[in-house]
Amino acid sequence: MKALRLAETLIARPSVTPDDAGCQDLIKQRLAPLGFTCETIASGPDHFRVTNLWALRRGLRAGPTLAFAGHTDVVPPGPLAKWNSDPFVPTHRNGLLYGRGAADMKSGLAAMVTATERFLARHPDHRGTLAFLLTSDEEGPALDGTVIVCDALTARGETMDYCIVGEPTSVERTG
Repeated sequence: MKALRLAETLIARPSVTPDDAGCQDLIKQRLAPLGFTCETIASGPDHFRVTNLWALRRGLRAGPTLAFAGHTDVVPPGPLAKWNSDPFVPTHRNGLLYGRGAADMKSGLAAMVTATERFLARHPDHRGTLAFLLTSDEEGPALDGTVIVCDALTARGETMDYCIVGEPTSVERTG
């Protein structure tokens, strides 16, 4: 139920690329009390300002690092007349959740955050490091999002050993 409520809250934010509409701030509010250090890495020109979130929590030992990766932006909804309900008002029909980002990928982000909350409640002294890498530039040109964060991490000597991408649109394994 917590994942559903968070997904609904995220869907209600009209985060059309590159506008994050406060989604990452909401996620920071959930991660910071869990011991995550949250860093915003902004990029892009003023007319296309992208926000990226790098959140890091070290476990009992520093490595390996498992990162959850995703995006808070959505594509424009198009003509509202073609929608059965407002795209930024989460709606339930026939047991399914509707709204812009319900499938790609605000529900995935909600699942990642709430799974992390549950895991850390059960295993506060786990071994390894957990991280989140989120961008508001996946649905757009994707020039100022994940690649910018990865470049910044590389420059600092930080690495991710494993990465879970909650993107629902790939049926192939990536590596």
